[in-house]
Amino acid sequence: MVLKQSFLNSHDWQQQAEQYLIAENYSAAATLYEQAIESEPDIKSYYWNLGLMLLLQGQETEAQMTWLMALSEDEGEVYTAELVKVLETEAERRITIEDYRIALAIRQHIREIVPEDINNLLHIVEILLNLHDSNEDIHDLLESIINLLAIETISYDTDLLLNIVKNILIYATNEPLVFTFVETSIKYFPKTVTIIETVMVESIAIAMFQKMPELASKFAEICWQLVPVDRVIEQREILVTLANFYQNCQKYTQGIETAKKCYEIVNTLAEKICINALVLRGLMTAGSYWEEVCSVLDQQVLLAKQLIQEKPNNLDIVITARLFTSGFFLPYIYDNPEKHRKLQNDISSLCQANVIQNHLEVAERQNKLLQFRKQSINKDKKALNIGYISHCLKRHSVGWLCRWLFRNHNPEKFKIHSYFLYDADVVEQFTKNNFIDTSYKFHKFGIRDYNIWDEIQKDEIDILVDLDSITLDHSCQLMSIKSAPIQVTWLGWDASGLPSIDYFIADPYVLPESAQDYYSETIWRLPQTYIAVDGFEVDVPNLRRENLDIPSDAIVYFMTQKGYKRHQEHLQLQLKIIKEVPNSYLLIKGDADPESSKEFFERIAEEEGVDFSQLRFLPNAPSEAIHRANLGLADVVLDTYPYNGATTTLETLWMGIPMVTRVGQQFAARNSYSMMMNVGVTEGIAWSEDEYVEWGVCLGKDEKLRQQISWKLRQSRYTAPLWNAKQFTLEMEKAYQQMWQRYIDR
Repeated sequence: MVLKQSFLNSHDWQQQAEQYLIAENYSAAATLYEQAIESEPDIKSYYWNLGLMLLLQGQETEAQMTWLMALSEDEGEVYTAELVKVLETEAERRITIEDYRIALAIRQHIREIVPEDINNLLHIVEILLNLHDSNEDIHDLLESIINLLAIETISYDTDLLLNIVKNILIYATNEPLVFTFVETSIKYFPKTVTIIETVMVESIAIAMFQKMPELASKFAEICWQLVPVDRVIEQREILVTLANFYQNCQKYTQGIETAKKCYEIVNTLAEKICINALVLRGLMTAGSYWEEVCSVLDQQVLLAKQLIQEKPNNLDIVITARLFTSGFFLPYIYDNPEKHRKLQNDISSLCQANVIQNHLEVAERQNKLLQFRKQSINKDKKALNIGYISHCLKRHSVGWLCRWLFRNHNPEKFKIHSYFLYDADVVEQFTKNNFIDTSYKFHKFGIRDYNIWDEIQKDEIDILVDLDSITLDHSCQLMSIKSAPIQVTWLGWDASGLPSIDYFIADPYVLPESAQDYYSETIWRLPQTYIAVDGFEVDVPNLRRENLDIPSDAIVYFMTQKGYKRHQEHLQLQLKIIKEVPNSYLLIKGDADPESSKEFFERIAEEEGVDFSQLRFLPNAPSEAIHRANLGLADVVLDTYPYNGATTTLETLWMGIPMVTRVGQQFAARNSYSMMMNVGVTEGIAWSEDEYVEWGVCLGKDEKLRQQISWKLRQSRYTAPLWNAKQFTLEMEKAYQQMWQRYIDR
């Protein structure tokens, strides 16, 4: 005993034991604790640590016996707390070194010792989620946590619970217990609004990145039921999000009704405009509320004009962002750019002023940096820094089209910097192949991340190209504060109307000569086409005429657009064509409310004297490549108006299918015209309603003409500007160089 006591006194054995633990030499550490117990059997911590060493060696029974031996005396609660503390310390250390399996084993033993320790249960759930382990284990744990949360006297780590709620939503399922857990957590969380915000943020991620808006809506419904009655802003945001979820998961009636409910609770003019736009989105998405759409859109214009007159300069960030897109649906219903471009310009100007006011320090800093760059400009730059900013650098219409520009850029003269607005952690292979691998630098920012301004300045971007326009409100905010000497809008939509945008890329056809009179941006016309691609991937079709009960000798017309583009007056023209062409059918594809759409089309068919049995409604294809293959069903594609196809037009022409399009005045009404001109086919281009019907009937009845056009389209692959992405890239690069020269010459 004297020898052992001398050993313990003369050596820092506890430090040695810790070193053995870290080195995973558990038997050596256990020996030290056994010696310590022999010398000082009354020191309980030796037993706790000895049991831990035995546990780490897989000797669970021996570990439990060691602990129980020391716990069998008086003061059990105190000693239990000491034991749990030792185990928790090691479990936390294991987490820091990402040894989740051992951490889980230790936590499970704590659970046996103190089964109602809610924080320990939460830690176990957290570890299981990290390990993507047994749903059954998590199920049992959640039941226990739900019961404990309902006990008013229970104490727990609120940050830990918040993190568990967040993580469980990342791996959310449709199991009722998950909804009960989230609901119970919100009910008993001391800061209700804080946890509701967490649930809503993760619900948005479920809808956007897991592509499960219906599941997301169930969590949003819980938040709506539990949000405090005095939190009006939170109520508004939940209803806005919920309406979007319903609309995106094709619960069209609920989406419209929820948006209208939100409209009833907002007070300010700016809010009413934003929510009215959401009502419009619901109506337009459904694709069959024609009269109400026109009424609500006219109201939207009146509200917008009133706001422009008031010129508020104190709008909050959220409302300002939504106002950018408040006029989004105007070109889908009206082709009146002289009137509506001015409205868009005024709204964008108002919004930009409020963005600057909300980020005044940033705006002033960016302006000073740009002034400094101007003063110290290098006029002999060998390579321009080109920045592309978008949320569409993925499998999206814009992504499919702009990838060719990225692939063909000259890296010696143009350093490409990509700014991808995307909240998900993992990017798809399409993004990697087409944008990450082709960029000099590739950045990913969250959809509400404002650090991008400083990154653009750090990268010394010379020309910043926005691919989104007003299809993403955050892009509008980012472009409002100028962070590059030259800012350009291209491809994603019509021009945004922001005063901070210098140029809008067009071509000789897609805008009329008079367009500069009502555009705030300088229109930069490329010599031939504003877009070109080298083609599309095409798979095997999954639809055939016999599947659709269509005779092999029938004339098949195809209209492939979302409900947004279903304009009643134009649909009437399409049905006039069907009426005039014997043995003809119209295939209708695109997201919309299936039941009300059929009623909508049936009513128009009856008015036009067309047998409703000549119409076929197609489901969405499993992939873009199969969708393109399915276009082969058609003899003729009928374009929409006043909002033409864009990607769909390119796909139609690539597949060699004749097309009928009506040309208007606005950008959206001239896309197909520009593309057909740049592919060398004028047959099917109509300048009036009568011409549209005439071309539709002519192409339906004249098989030889259809064959001639198809031959032209196939041959065009070798000669047309539309299919020459390399030449197009050279023209874009030349435009960039000329823009830069103008800038340095000022």
